[in-house]
Amino acid sequence: MSHELTALLAMQLARAPQGPLRVAFSGGPDSCALLHALSLLPQARARDLRALHVDHGLRAESARWAAQCLDFCAQWRTPLELLTVRVPRDSGAGLEAAARAARYAALAARLPAGGLLALAHHREDQAETVLLKLLRGAGPEGLGAMRTLRGFAGGQLWRPLLEAPRALLRGHLEAYGIVPIEDPANRDPAHARSYLRTQVWPLLQRHWPEAAASLSHVARVQHALAEDLATRAAHALQEVVRTDTDTLDCTAWLALPDALRVPVLARWLRMRGLRAPDGAQRAALERALRSAARDRVPELRCADTVLRAWRGRLYAEPWQAPVTPDWSAEWNGAALALPGGARLALLRDDLRFALPLRVRATRAGERLRRANDTHTRSLGALFQQADVPPWQRARCPLIETPQGEPLALGDIALTARGANFFAALETRPLWRRCAAPEWREGIAAAATTRAGD
Repeated sequence: MSHELTALLAMQLARAPQGPLRVAFSGGPDSCALLHALSLLPQARARDLRALHVDHGLRAESARWAAQCLDFCAQWRTPLELLTVRVPRDSGAGLEAAARAARYAALAARLPAGGLLALAHHREDQAETVLLKLLRGAGPEGLGAMRTLRGFAGGQLWRPLLEAPRALLRGHLEAYGIVPIEDPANRDPAHARSYLRTQVWPLLQRHWPEAAASLSHVARVQHALAEDLATRAAHALQEVVRTDTDTLDCTAWLALPDALRVPVLARWLRMRGLRAPDGAQRAALERALRSAARDRVPELRCADTVLRAWRGRLYAEPWQAPVTPDWSAEWNGAALALPGGARLALLRDDLRFALPLRVRATRAGERLRRANDTHTRSLGALFQQADVPPWQRARCPLIETPQGEPLALGDIALTARGANFFAALETRPLWRRCAAPEWREGIAAAATTRAGD
């Protein structure tokens, strides 16, 4: 058995895309077997084989484990990079998920362009993942579990051992006398995967010895289904998305077949860099959309993502703290971050005012007279006319002269003084309503419209 793992990895490496090779190395049994076996392969060393160890700083033993990883790599003549991360304890996603996010961010930063980041997941890990996904109500995408190759940080995650049993890795360690690090957290039943591994899996194997192989087969079948479903979902998304507002048509989305609603929503959110709801949250969202009156605003928060419906459209944004009503700031014309994730800029982004203007939060009951209007209008009426959803209105700044004379309400209404002021500068304000990566892309499109129209 001492050569079986290296032979398997040699075959997998020959099939893998070209590129520098890095190994995520915790020092645990699985990553020790993977890294040591690769270190025996000249073809792996020819790919600039290096190990990456992430110290999360969550356990008292972490410094000792990092030192032990250095010792392993010195013995195996393999360079090691130690990466220290800070794991936020108040992210809202849970400590385990926050640690995983911090770990992958650190690994991404050290992966060369076009590189492979090797992970030591094996067949039993895959089986556990399928079971956990099944218990959480996942569909084909989730039940497809881990892929051998997946795009990551300008390179790819590479899991060459997904078809290899855990026993093959342990046999390699025994054959070479390697004593890995044993993290007690991996056997802590407080964690779902650890409970499954220590309490449930032994019972399954006792009655179904081929459970791991069978569940691995399930993952392959579901992955193929997920690929087909993803293609269909991409076409369906084009039919239900409102490109002018980047929202989903609620009625059209709810009318999709059950098998398409989930991937269409997930794809739309993923394209915006947002988190998709789990099964229970999605069911709650669908119930709310089907039963809510048109003047209501159903809302669902999924960790750092908020989904809201208004006027038959579904909006998705990163969660932001509410705007304080006494907020104000000076604005010299440069892009200005506003509370609630909004932003204010000029169509001419190289322009700066001779004297800074004042921007502030709007107040209840305020009114504004637009250029060419004969009477004032409530800000609420202006927001309604501009189709601004209720939760975004507090983010819209009132732009004033240093003396407090109103010039504009964001980019949706200009006063006569404001119209003259910005026309003289051959520009106008642009207000981004929420935190989104497409801010500058929207400026060119905005150039074809006029504030207050």
